[in-house]
Amino acid sequence: MTGAEPTCQERTVEDLVEVAKGCRREIVKMVKRANAGHPGGSLSVIDLLVGLYGRTLRVSTMEPKHPDRDRVILSKGHASPAMYSALHAFGFLQETDLHTYRVYNGVCQGHVDSKWTPGIDFSGGSLGMGLSFGLGIALSGKMEEKDHFTWVILGDGECQEGEIWEAAMATVHHKVENITVIVDVNGIQNDNFVDQQMVMGDLAAKWTAFGWKVKEIDGHEMSEIATAIEWSKNLVGPCVILARTIKGKGVSFMENNPAFHGKAPDDVEFEQAMGELA
Repeated sequence: MTGAEPTCQERTVEDLVEVAKGCRREIVKMVKRANAGHPGGSLSVIDLLVGLYGRTLRVSTMEPKHPDRDRVILSKGHASPAMYSALHAFGFLQETDLHTYRVYNGVCQGHVDSKWTPGIDFSGGSLGMGLSFGLGIALSGKMEEKDHFTWVILGDGECQEGEIWEAAMATVHHKVENITVIVDVNGIQNDNFVDQQMVMGDLAAKWTAFGWKVKEIDGHEMSEIATAIEWSKNLVGPCVILARTIKGKGVSFMENNPAFHGKAPDDVEFEQAMGELA
């Protein structure tokens, strides 16, 4: 025993709603300070991350690399401001760490990086790799008879990547059950709306056809997030939660605006965003 065994915080839904509000403010501040980053997808995914850290994850702030911890694989690694704000809210990072976002040698790199940031389990960059990586962790845990759980967060545009579906097939083939995928279905990717880049069709039907159990939710409704998390943990077999979200959620001029996939607000926009997120 190390004295730092992973535990779950199990906060109330009401508490987590307030935590997510604070995280949204930190996301916008990080991107503004750096004058770069990805606010839109960070604001769409933050409720999901807060729900995970506050309701189910067994982790240790004292020993972030504890071998028995649950893992979170943020495959859409450019949404790092969301992850950093959540790690700060749940005790992994200090506020001063957030000021190093996109700073050379800083704790918080532009994309999530497990070498730099306590609590990060996956180094992001190119899209499409997270489910394969998460499957490897989950399969290893199964082979070693460990009880840690793996959560993989994908973007809907990212699901255009063929590697996602290879990993989805492999997960079912190997009967890996200690893994859940959450898809941030915000409808927008780097250049435009997802369906204008490549129509994804019925995502629920696709995952079902690959042998996964599927649940669709409002990705900004914390009670639905909590219910979906419990649903996936109580079922046998790999599960996917399709979370319908709004890109840029909480900031009016960023919502459903492809321009803010990877753009910092100017001074006037920043003041407006802070007012709306107060």
